[in-house]
This record gives sequence, C-alpha cells and structure tokens, in this order.
Amino acid sequence: MSTSGLLGAAQVRELAARFGIRPTKTWGQNFVIDANTVQRIVRVAGVGEEDVVVEVGPGLGSLTLALLPVAQHVTVVEVDPLLAGGLPGTVEMVAPELADRLTVVHADALRIDELPGDAPTALVANLPYNISVPVVLNFLERFPTIERILVMVQLEVAERLAARPGSKTYGVPSVKAAWYADVTLAGNVSRSVFWPVPNVDSGLVKLVRRKPPQTDATRAEVFACIDAAFAQRRKTLRAALASWAGSAQKAEAALIAAGIDPRTRGEQLDVSQFAAIASAHRAAG
Repeated sequence: MSTSGLLGAAQVRELAARFGIRPTKTWGQNFVIDANTVQRIVRVAGVGEEDVVVEVGPGLGSLTLALLPVAQHVTVVEVDPLLAGGLPGTVEMVAPELADRLTVVHADALRIDELPGDAPTALVANLPYNISVPVVLNFLERFPTIERILVMVQLEVAERLAARPGSKTYGVPSVKAAWYADVTLAGNVSRSVFWPVPNVDSGLVKLVRRKPPQTDATRAEVFACIDAAFAQRRKTLRAALASWAGSAQKAEAALIAAGIDPRTRGEQLDVSQFAAIASAHRAAG
C-alpha cells in the first residue's frame, strides 16, 4: 500500500481486487488513480481544519484520503455496500492516525436528508455524471450549513452548471444552482486520471453559497417557473409559461409586472428575474 497516504493506480486496482469490486456503469463508477488530481481538488475546494466535509461516492477512498489530513472531519455517503464496508479498513491501513476523522454512511445521496455528527460546511466529491446535478441541488437544499461545494463532474455537466444567461449551455441546472450559490468553472480534468477510463473529460465546478434572490415566492414556485420556461425553450416566455401561469394572458401579465418583455426567451433571464416573475404571478393570485 502507498506510503504517501494517497492511492495510486496500482493501489486502486489492488483494493478493487481485494474487495471483489468491478466498476459498474450502473453507479457510474470511475475511480481516480492520480494522487495529484485529488490533491488539486482539495486545494481548489479550500478545505481547512475547521471544515466538516461531506463526500458523496468515495469509491475506494482516493479523494477521502486527501481530505482527511486537512479537514476536521469527513463524512462519506456511499451507496455501494461493498465500498461502504471496505473504506474504514482502507483508511486504517493507509492512514491509521486519521481513522477517527472518518464517518461512513451507507445510503443513496439522492434520498439522504440528515447526516450524523456536526453539520457539514463543505461538499467535495467526484460525482457520477448521471446524478451529479440532482446531488448538488439536493445537498444545497437540505443542508443549509454547506457553504462551499467543489465537485468533479462530466465536463459537459460542469459547463452547464456554470453557464450564464444567453449561452447555449444555459438551462435549468444553471438557474437552479444560481438560486443557492455563485457558480464557476474551476478547471478541466483529463479522462486519463480515472480507472476505467471514461469516454469523456471531466470538469471542476465550485459553488459558494449566497442568499437567494429576494422574492415573495417560495423556492418551489420559482423552480416551477424555471422548469416551465425551459420545457419549451424555443418559445417566448409568454407561450412557454402559459400552462404554468394558467393562460398566456396571465403569463404575459406576470412578465410585464416583473419588468420583462413577454417576447423574451427563458435562456436570456437570470435567476433573480425568474424570482420576480414567480413573485408577480403569486401577487396576481
């Protein structure tokens, strides 16, 4: 096993063989085999000794072992029972002095709404592309103490999350993430750092929580407006929001009250403008 406290390609394969793990597409398992990459993730995440970090999908522990020396505590959420059961032993073997900083939760990250121990302050993870956006939004909603998020996701998903109004990649994930946080691309990651090697490159996305836009509408009401606007993104908002508002006339009235041209399309608006539309519609009853 590694003497550096981190896992390399040989150690990752050795652990997988020991646990009888074969990476599965079902759970989007691609294990990081490059120590420099996990150190980079921790550095960009800005994790410090006061942070209680939650990591989703720790796999064989590559990123976990990089987080443990710098964080106060690391709580990992792992859906695969073999991986969840094996991780404590790996930490005991590679970095026994840090074992008491680790808590393993065997659960589905999309369903979890509470965690043991102190409230998390940061989320740092290598996320499977098929659940990455729902996981990020779920944790932002259910764990308001999380101040910062740094996730490695498929590059296309990273670009979508960080997109700005008017761009081709701007859509529902972009707007909903912006409700909670300032979102930025924090770098690209080569597919060669994974085993097995995926068919796409990855990207790092950083989210720093801020207050949501001021609005009389609830988050659920604003999100329903966003969903409606992008369900038919080629249509004007007057047409796209007709079903959501009750009619095209009511949609137009809400748009005008929010100071938005009804001929505008959803991809041109930022989250505060969607909040204003939802608020205007609510006020109209």
